[in-house]
Order: sequence, then structure tokens, then C-alpha cells
Amino acid sequence: MNSQSQAILVGGTVAIDNVKTPGSEGTNLLGGSASYAALAASFFTPDVRLIGIVGKDFPAEHLNMLENRGVSLTGVERSEGDSFTWSGEYLENMNERVTHTVGLNVLESWEVKVPAEIADAPIVVLANMSPDNQLQMLEGCTAPNKFVIADTMDLWIEIANERLHEVLKQLDLFVINESEAREFAGTGDLIEAGRILLGKGPRHVVIKLGEFGAMLFTGNGQDLGNGDSLPCPETFFRCAAFPLKKLADPTGAGDTFLGGLAGYLAANANGDYSFEQIRKAVAQGSVVASFTCEAFSTRQLEAITQDDIDARMEAFRQMSSW
Repeated sequence: MNSQSQAILVGGTVAIDNVKTPGSEGTNLLGGSASYAALAASFFTPDVRLIGIVGKDFPAEHLNMLENRGVSLTGVERSEGDSFTWSGEYLENMNERVTHTVGLNVLESWEVKVPAEIADAPIVVLANMSPDNQLQMLEGCTAPNKFVIADTMDLWIEIANERLHEVLKQLDLFVINESEAREFAGTGDLIEAGRILLGKGPRHVVIKLGEFGAMLFTGNGQDLGNGDSLPCPETFFRCAAFPLKKLADPTGAGDTFLGGLAGYLAANANGDYSFEQIRKAVAQGSVVASFTCEAFSTRQLEAITQDDIDARMEAFRQMSSW
């Protein structure tokens, strides 16, 4: 961990998950986009600040774990309502899942408030939450030249499309998964989808491909190509995913990727968020996310060390180079 790392402000959902897979199941697990992202970022920077809301039923051990990892809970609001909950089941191939129940509860009327003492972080991560909540969080951030990263999901593309477009105009980096990129861009061609999403405002776009890695696009440099030319190395990067022998639970892998990417930038970019730095951050995020898939919830992330990440990163370099 770099002692000169910058602070990160991570906002999003903090949830209770109940997950069933073909081989096992877990209940009262730590879930939520911001939980995974904040924990992943904590491997790279000692100053991770969490924004979220939990209810009276939220397990204290989950908050204690995050705090013990150095994540500041100053921005986590406690409510007398019930916590946000998600219950789902993964099918045999682990690429498809069925949502059984979603309890919005405290999220239903949540308005994001950023405490003044943590509002000046130079890196802001808008993990998956409603575009209204993302915009509220941005309004509360005070760093003058902040680097803003955001994720989203298909629900917001469908029911809050206009507000989501407002978010995109304020982003430096937009992260979205493959099916959502196709839906949002209105094309089945992912290269074209990257170009279209860049046109909506962000300077960089990452399309997550699950077990097949991720693609990074940037608007800084040569044309991505519109059918007449191919993407060039100055504007496009394709990263594989770290291969796993066994997949236990992929819940939260995308959010871990987001937090690992942001954490690497906080530790290494020093204000210079170049395409080259973001390329390296994408690879780091991919490696950290691989650990999440090896156990339920954040259990594997809680068990590993920076040495484990470094060792897997080195193996990833060797197997990806030629």
C-alpha cells in the first residue's frame, strides 16, 4: 500500500444478501455495491470513505469488519427501518441467476448526504445505486478536480434513463457490463457500444465481460473506428479475466472490480489519470475481483493479503504476455 495514496469516497448500497448456488447457500451475508467496492479499494489506499445507509437489523459484524479494514463509516447513515436486502439463486452454469426477493426498505426514500469532513476526496466512486442518489452524492463532493467513476445496472437504464444520462455527463470513467452496454448503446457490437457510450459524456468507458475480462475505451486519442478502421492501442485495451478452477459465488465481483480499479488509481496515478494508468488499473481490478468469486460474499477478500494480490498479479502478467 502506497503511503502517498489519495483518498477515495465510495457511495452505493450496503446490503444483506442471501445467496444460493448449486453447491451451497449463505444467509445474512454482507452485500451491496459500495461494500464490495470499499473493501477492494482498502487494499490500495488507507483512506477509504464509505457512503451508504443501513437499517436497525444490519449485522454489526459486517460494519466492524469494514472499519477494521480502515474503511471510514462516517458517511454510513443508520436508520430505524429495515436494511436493503437481496435474495437470489445461481443456476448450474453460474452465469445466470434468479432474483427471488428484493427489499428496498431504507433505500426507498434515501437521500444521499455527504458529511463535510469526508467530502474532499479526489477520487469519487459512484457504485451501483439510483442515478438520483448518484447525482445527490456528486453535489456533496467538494474536491475541485475530482476524478469520478460510476457503475450502473439495467434497471436504471430502463426506468431512469434521462437521469442516468445526466450522471454520464459528469463522469471521467463509466463502468458497465456487457449486456447493459448493448442495451444502453442500442447495438450488439461492443466496439460500437464503447464509442457510443463515450459520446454520452465520460472520458473513459469500461465494459465488463464477466469471466472473459473487460474492455477499456477512451475518447482521448485517435478515433475508435466506425466500421472503416479498427480500434488502436491508444484508445482501446482488452484485458482477460484471471482463470479460476472453481467458482463459488460471483456476487459482487463487478463491484470488487470497480473498487480495485479505483484503489489502484488512488495509489499510483497521483492526479495523472492517463490511459496507461487506467489500463493497469483495469488489470488490477480484474485480479482482485477473482478472489471475490472464490467464496461467498466478502469472505475471501477478508482472508487475503496484499501479498496474495501481488502474487496473482504476477501470475496474470506471465500468462497474459507473449
